[in-house]
Amino acid sequence: MAEHIIELKDVTKYYDDNLVLENVSLYVNKGEFITFLGPSGCGKTTTLRMIAGFDTPTSGKILLNGTDISALPPNKRPVNTVFQRYALFPHLNVFENVAFGLKCKRVLNTYENAKGERYTKKEKLSKKQIAEKVQKALELVDLEGFEKRSISTLSGGQQQRVAIARAIVNEPEILLLDEPLGALDLKMRKEMQIELKEIHKRLGITFIYVTHDQEEALTMSDTIVVMADGVVQQIGTPIGIYNEPANTFVADFIGESNIFNGTVVGERQVRFCGKVFDCVDDFERNEPVDVVVRPEDVRMCAPEEGKLRGTVISVVFKGIHYEITAQVGKYEIVIQSTDKREEGDVIGMNIDADEIHLMKPKYTSNIFEGVITKRNTVQFADGEFECDVTQLYPGSHLDEEDYLVTAAGEKLDLTGTEVRVEVGLTDIAISDDEDAGGTTGNIISIIYKGDHYRLIVRTDGEDEEDFVFATDDLWNENDRVSVIVPKDKIKLSLKKAEDKKA
Repeated sequence: MAEHIIELKDVTKYYDDNLVLENVSLYVNKGEFITFLGPSGCGKTTTLRMIAGFDTPTSGKILLNGTDISALPPNKRPVNTVFQRYALFPHLNVFENVAFGLKCKRVLNTYENAKGERYTKKEKLSKKQIAEKVQKALELVDLEGFEKRSISTLSGGQQQRVAIARAIVNEPEILLLDEPLGALDLKMRKEMQIELKEIHKRLGITFIYVTHDQEEALTMSDTIVVMADGVVQQIGTPIGIYNEPANTFVADFIGESNIFNGTVVGERQVRFCGKVFDCVDDFERNEPVDVVVRPEDVRMCAPEEGKLRGTVISVVFKGIHYEITAQVGKYEIVIQSTDKREEGDVIGMNIDADEIHLMKPKYTSNIFEGVITKRNTVQFADGEFECDVTQLYPGSHLDEEDYLVTAAGEKLDLTGTEVRVEVGLTDIAISDDEDAGGTTGNIISIIYKGDHYRLIVRTDGEDEEDFVFATDDLWNENDRVSVIVPKDKIKLSLKKAEDKKA
């Protein structure tokens, strides 16, 4: 059984009132190469910093070999960190950079006096010991013979190797790497991916790696932890995560995917793109699902032989395959194939049952907590929207003074009434005019689902509410927009007593 060297138990991290990590639980096996993967702001670097000791959890525990180290300072932990900015000393040569930490290090040596009594003494390493350790570290990163070279004469990849040598020369149990290849060009980055994996094999210690680059994670890792919005989305092997994504975020973030809205129509049968396909996932009949198909799993054939039939609208050569986009009715399907097609070609397409992945949709509606204002509008999601308050009391109406009159004739002032607000995924629009809607925010996620885009807009307030919706319009991530919800699309219901208590 593998030994857990690091374990996070229900770790939550706030910076002031900003939630960065929420109830993260995971473990790292001794000698493993594990990668935290996710977009900027997902919490991966914060997780690394807490393992290093630079930050402490707001709640939860971090265990090292079973011992709680949550409050242990960085210098007491058997870890070293390699950052994206290598932080090398430009006035020192390669040898001196690698040796820097060793010169500051103190080791406990045991001696025996004339009476035969043993005693210990903290001492600096000798010059010979330092030279031997530096030499060994430089050999591990293929920089032997570079000892006297100035840092300024080295390439980016060589500087990165020096940073790694400086980290491993202290013989840590765990090496933490925070986007260490981010400053390199594409060719050098690919070379260093292979080099890092080889260094990991030679050292045999635990590597914990942070990146937003999917290819890096797939190339180097034994295990990948996919993160988004401070929450772990999926943990698994590169092959397992690629072939069996847990949700549409993972499917869209790891590699390329065709993602469609689908409906289960029978036992292991799903309808999407207007056709019924056999599949291997078993869901309840009539259940809405997200359907994920990798582009390489769409097989082209003669038009009359395909379950789907479409017209090629784009062909892009990607070096090892062609990326072909076909229009099938209102849907677009992306295909990756070594066989070329031309724009305008009519093609057939088939998808095997085991290449169709079904998953429960994460979002089926937008639910918010709201409160009715004195103007009979509703405040929610850091904004204020017009609404129809009469839906709260069937048969009611508003009188001339805008008081609600129930069917029994009771006159009510709804100001301050707490309500549950529901808005459908197709009932939201956005505008780049910040005054056009009831609230404002930034687009934080865009996923294309064959015939529309699924967007998430996060509002500006302290609670950072999310609006999830479908649109035909193409926007960009981080676009600042206002959110528009028509009055008749806002569904209100009175909060139950148990909801208020909770």
